[in-house]
Amino acid sequence: MGISKRVEEARRAFLNGDHERSAKAHKPSAIAKAASEEHGGAGSQYIGDFVYGGLDGIITTFAVVCGVAGADLETRIILIMGLANLLADGFSMATGAFLSARSEQEYYRKEREREAWEIDHFPEGERIELLEIYQNKGYAKEEAEQLTELITRNKERWLDAMMVDELGMLPDESSPLLNGVATLVAFVLAGSVPLLVYFLGLVFPIAADLSFAIALGLSGVALFGLGVAKVLVTHLNPWKSGLEMLLVGGLAAFVAYLVGGMLKGLGAA
Repeated sequence: MGISKRVEEARRAFLNGDHERSAKAHKPSAIAKAASEEHGGAGSQYIGDFVYGGLDGIITTFAVVCGVAGADLETRIILIMGLANLLADGFSMATGAFLSARSEQEYYRKEREREAWEIDHFPEGERIELLEIYQNKGYAKEEAEQLTELITRNKERWLDAMMVDELGMLPDESSPLLNGVATLVAFVLAGSVPLLVYFLGLVFPIAADLSFAIALGLSGVALFGLGVAKVLVTHLNPWKSGLEMLLVGGLAAFVAYLVGGMLKGLGAA
């Protein structure tokens, strides 16, 4: 297994209280094998964008459907508002994910360039900084001096240490474009779920009350499923995560339905 898989194995063993499984994950042979293999899957870094993009999509569109249904408006209005919201918000979310990831990477690069320049021009000052950092972490002065001496023998290793220990920054190797695409795809796919029955109603007439009930059921299942999928990122209890997301989405839909009901007269006008 790769390092990320070994860590996941150890995490699951801890959560399940499985001492034997945890000990197996910490055997020298398991650690050595993990270190020699590739770190994680290629798409693992985009799971968070996909899951949270999907959650935003389903909750947002579900709330729109409930609001329009609460106002007792026609199916075509639900589809128009639902699709407009789905595409506009999906694009906005994707753009935000792209710009956020790119900005963080650009900031990291700038800070690393600055640290490299400081090491080149003020090496002694940078050594003193690193020494003080390790002493503040609890190392004895002699230990901190030895650690600083070892790290500063290699510039790249020195740079890595300054970025992590001084600035608390880790490199992000993901693609901002793929971050945005994952968010958009998840948002549109999940956000389409509450609208499926209304699209079907364009071909096979379905009573408004039944359409809304089916939309509620589909959205509830999707919310619970995405809540369970969220544990791929949070590593929490899947049932608890699913029920929590179902509750949050349900509350958002309930509020939207109440507002739609209160504004029903305006919609009729």
